[in-house]
Amino acid sequence: MNIPDIKVGIMAGERILFKLEGEFLLENFSVIITGLCKAERSDIGIRIESSGKEFHCHDSILIRPVNPSLARFCISEVLIGINFHWERREDQIFKGSIALISDLDKVQLINVIDIEEYLLSVISSEMNATSSLEFLKAHAVISRSWLIAQIRKNQLLHNQLNKYNSSFRDNEELICWYDREDHRDFDVCADDHCQRYQGISRSTSPVILKAVKETMGKVLHYNGTICDARFSKCCGGRTELFENTWEPVTHPYLQTFPDKDSGFEMIDSDLTNEKKAQDWILSSPEAFCNTSDKNVLKQVLNDYDLETNDFFRWKISYSQHQISKLIHKKSGLNFGSILDLVPIKRGPSGRIIKLKIVGTLKTLTIGKELEIRKVLSETHLYSSAFIIDKIEKNGNILFTISGAGWGHGVGLCQIGAAVMGDRGYSFSEILSHYFRDATLKKIY
Repeated sequence: MNIPDIKVGIMAGERILFKLEGEFLLENFSVIITGLCKAERSDIGIRIESSGKEFHCHDSILIRPVNPSLARFCISEVLIGINFHWERREDQIFKGSIALISDLDKVQLINVIDIEEYLLSVISSEMNATSSLEFLKAHAVISRSWLIAQIRKNQLLHNQLNKYNSSFRDNEELICWYDREDHRDFDVCADDHCQRYQGISRSTSPVILKAVKETMGKVLHYNGTICDARFSKCCGGRTELFENTWEPVTHPYLQTFPDKDSGFEMIDSDLTNEKKAQDWILSSPEAFCNTSDKNVLKQVLNDYDLETNDFFRWKISYSQHQISKLIHKKSGLNFGSILDLVPIKRGPSGRIIKLKIVGTLKTLTIGKELEIRKVLSETHLYSSAFIIDKIEKNGNILFTISGAGWGHGVGLCQIGAAVMGDRGYSFSEILSHYFRDATLKKIY
């Protein structure tokens, strides 16, 4: 099997500016172009301007480098960290080809690139180039596994007669998750929704090159299938189950366990129990990801991630007016004044799967974890592993949310894995810790 190409959605807009460094073939017209270019919607589809010339096409166009090893292109004002607290725009540089697709009133820019080149950027974008080799090798394997699993999942969904449904709603509940529902024209997006992919803008160090090369073609395998290998920044001390975050499908290799050497806890550590979840969230349990080691954190957290330093245990407070206004804004529903937030169901990591919002005008139970996080923050709450402390005084209510971890907590915990790498664990030991009973397999 040859190294396959993938399609990565970079951005969409009414107008996209990019600069070609080297010669590129405008395939629809068999014309060589270079330098500054502009792509925008036109009455018939897409208009491209390059070197004072205009080219028009209906639906799509491919711009392919004549010499892929030397050519690259820079895209202006790429939005990263979409809807997160570090959202910003960057100019980013990429290798490979450009596919432009007409998408309603916008132009969609897609980078067509082989998986291994893509992974070099993902590893550099997701964490720092100074990370340990074993941690980087582990991440290369799970990023490759996840990507190929998603491509195959997309193919299966495309061939299904029934539409993939990621949202269920009635008068009492709104349950939804965010996964494959919005990627029609490409395999994965370039932002945190999938995996961070910021081209070659992030420096790729010799150790990242070595990590990707030494694991080339290797994926995690379970029962004849490539693993849907998920990861998040910090599990908060215990990993979560896949089915509590995404569709109700059990993956035996994505289990729940404490993020520490022993891998076992006493039987009464049931974090689905409200009192035990509260005690655990308010504690500081032993865990690989319970670290303040700046050298380790720098391995995982890029500059904008380092703006967050309270990821293992955190706290945020809202007045009744603030939280009522926030939930109205983020949900689009008028609950009136919020009277209570009631955890209805927790997963084994303590993450809330269903949360009842009680207002003076409306009561509704929402889930899953990301929907809860989106509704309770201007961007995204760090995680749904939290407890709510409600204090009533002089007719006003103060809601204090105390939480654990950063992200969904399923699969590999990046900070925990970085600590393992720093302590001398091999990449296979790291993978065995986070993906129970999965095996390594080379597929190309």
